[in-house]
Amino acid sequence: MHRRRGFTLIELLVVIAIIALLMAILMPALQRVKRQGRSVACLSKLKQWGLYFSMYADDNDNRFMKGFTASPVANRWVSALGDYYKWDDEFTCCPNATKPWVDEYGVNSGAEGSVSGAGVTMAWGYMNQGHWAKQMKGSYGINGWVVDPQPGREPHPERGTPDFFWRGPNVSGAGYVPLFLEGQRYNGVPLHTDRPPSFSGERWNDDAQMGRFCLDRHDAFGGCLLMDYSARKVGLKELWTLKWHRQYNIAGPWTLAGGALASDWPEWMQAFKDH
Repeated sequence: MHRRRGFTLIELLVVIAIIALLMAILMPALQRVKRQGRSVACLSKLKQWGLYFSMYADDNDNRFMKGFTASPVANRWVSALGDYYKWDDEFTCCPNATKPWVDEYGVNSGAEGSVSGAGVTMAWGYMNQGHWAKQMKGSYGINGWVVDPQPGREPHPERGTPDFFWRGPNVSGAGYVPLFLEGQRYNGVPLHTDRPPSFSGERWNDDAQMGRFCLDRHDAFGGCLLMDYSARKVGLKELWTLKWHRQYNIAGPWTLAGGALASDWPEWMQAFKDH
């Protein structure tokens, strides 16, 4: 008679411990790969959006949409480009921010601008501006200074004048002008004096609209489509050095050229690369 042998309890515990150790080593690497994959997918989407903006400008005498003050019906990018992206409200979202603050049933998640930073990973919407084909969500926003508003109907007089607007893509230095990027709102009109958000995911506001785009969705970077239709990751501090409007000061108080120190930034941004 031969005695049948099996694993002892000690041997099983050792095997389990080894598996747990390997998982602990591999999981962070897998998470990094997953995040990198989402960053690549985000940039791929933004490049496609560049094609849509280009097609729209070609169809409209090299001008962009008129924006929300258009008469008689507002002409935001959501509706102006609807025929191009087919009103796909997943394509309007960064892969890292697809769940909206308010769902299609009007239920608020309560995460908007929460101190937990959940606002970074949330999409705006669902909302319908009346002239939209359907309720929409999204986590990209347009630089509100690129649009071509009707004379005398230029928006945001409290933040700028009619000569701030780019109005179309054929401008000098287009590769430094933000067009369409990670957004906590579907638009924003930043100024060089806008303060940074006090915490990651702080609720968007009207007094410091750079915060609508200063979102830590890709490890201190955000996806950005520029006016020359190139797409790349932009450092969060770098946002203050881009040419948001025609009169924008790229050496403002939140830049190295303007004398900003790392210690001047909110704590959550201090370790990010200076620009």
